[in-house]
Amino acid sequence: MKILKKAITLNVGLVLMGSAVFAQDLNDAKKAIDAEQYQKASSMLKSLVSSKASDGNNYYNLGLVYLKTGYIDSARAVFTKGVTADPKNNLNLIGLGEADMLSNDPTSAKTNFDKAVALAPKDYKTYLYIGKAYLAQDKPSDDVSKPDFTNALANITKADELDSKDKDAEVFLAQGDAYALQKKNSEALGPYMRVGDVDPNNRRAKTQIGKMYKESRAFPEGEKELQDVIAADPNYGPAYRELGELYLQWSSFGVDKEKAAKGIENYKKYMDLTDKSLESQLRYAQFLFYAKDYKTLEQVATSLQVPANDPKSTVVSRMKGWAAYENGNYPQALSSLTEFFAKEKDKSKILGNDYLYLGKAQLKSGQDSLAVMNIIEAAKKDSTNADALAEAGLSLMKAKKYGKSAEIFQLAIKYNPNGKGSLTNYYYLGQTRFYEAYIAQKEKKPFNTAALVEADSALSHLNKVSPDFALGYFTRGRIANLVDDKTNPKGTAIPYFEKYVSLVKPEEVASNKTNLSESYNNIGAWYSDKDKAKAIDAFTKSLALDPADAYAAARLKELQAPAPAKGKGK
Repeated sequence: MKILKKAITLNVGLVLMGSAVFAQDLNDAKKAIDAEQYQKASSMLKSLVSSKASDGNNYYNLGLVYLKTGYIDSARAVFTKGVTADPKNNLNLIGLGEADMLSNDPTSAKTNFDKAVALAPKDYKTYLYIGKAYLAQDKPSDDVSKPDFTNALANITKADELDSKDKDAEVFLAQGDAYALQKKNSEALGPYMRVGDVDPNNRRAKTQIGKMYKESRAFPEGEKELQDVIAADPNYGPAYRELGELYLQWSSFGVDKEKAAKGIENYKKYMDLTDKSLESQLRYAQFLFYAKDYKTLEQVATSLQVPANDPKSTVVSRMKGWAAYENGNYPQALSSLTEFFAKEKDKSKILGNDYLYLGKAQLKSGQDSLAVMNIIEAAKKDSTNADALAEAGLSLMKAKKYGKSAEIFQLAIKYNPNGKGSLTNYYYLGQTRFYEAYIAQKEKKPFNTAALVEADSALSHLNKVSPDFALGYFTRGRIANLVDDKTNPKGTAIPYFEKYVSLVKPEEVASNKTNLSESYNNIGAWYSDKDKAKAIDAFTKSLALDPADAYAAARLKELQAPAPAKGKGK
């Protein structure tokens, strides 16, 4: 009996020792999940499920890994096995509820949550994990479900009440997450700081605090928090990701090259420490775009291997197109973006940048009409893209397609009436309409007078809001010349030419010689039979700018010639 008892005692000891080993393994798996090392966690948990098939905790955590990596059906299958293997453990019912939430089926989710509560109504963890399931915070980025913050906070609050001794940092972490996901950073800060009191080794709470500083644009404070996490645990990947995001934002999205480079360096470190999931690689590609590292972006996007039927392949086509355009590879940009638009059937997922880059690539290939349509769509989605309309207008103007160019500048004004670069749009509208009419006149064709009136109106607005914009007066003078009565001219252009020459500063004369000469010639011609001194002064100034100007020379010679002697009367 003593031997049997000893054997039993020894066996119990072995069982307890085995449980400790498994518990330690499960904790390690949870740490791997928190560090976003999902492949590592999955391997550990599959081993645990195999070796200890009756422990529902293992199934639950394996199911969570599947949820976090976007495999909802696989997660559901694992949770279902967990319910069967360990029917008294309610975690897998909660897991099924979370899968329901991610599948946009809150009714089925509540049924599973209610079953979980019925099994353990006094256990704070029941409410804690239900609350976290309602948050569903780690769902794939392309999922359309939204966290249910009301039910999440109600359950997390219940968990906090039941955990009256505040022994579990995970409760405070969930509270912080519930507020942080709503961008209520002030409310989130307290619970996250409590996490450190209960579990000083918790990395995620401090990482979240650093992230919140970043979102508040308190970059030095966020940098310190995140660097503290990395100093404590150099292998904690999420801290590098948030530090990379912080540097990217701090760099004003690539303006500060040094900080942008730091951002890229830290994000690469994050990927090296985690699974380099497709999701993180796609974010890295976006990261490179915003950091303006287009060459690396094109290499990364081209190297991504995604099955053609995978929805994420559309994002790869997008990144290839954006990068190719920025690198001057216009045919490839057109090809990739055409492919993107063919794949993406959901119009709500098409970004302003998609239309913008497609339009710009089409413009480079001479597809003017299609280009304009897509750039207009880009401006509709984001008014800052109106700059691209101006770019398209200039491109068409250089190609001497003045009518089309003018139409584009009209649209640029419509979508960006007062923003950055808007004043030059008014000027270019006037200039292109002048060129259009001038060529028509030269070819002895009627020109569009109404369009010139509209152009003059645009320049009039420019004169009012920017009275020192000299070229606005010059172009207005040219337009006035075109529409003036040729048989009985009114000289409406002269005040504009006079205003223009008065605004050109001495240091600007060299770059304005041609326009100044034209202005002085018009002034001189008008005053030739009205104010000889003014006319001589104008033609003299014109010749000083361009001694080879035959018209100014001839008119000046004519004006300076001595008056013919009067004949004697009979």
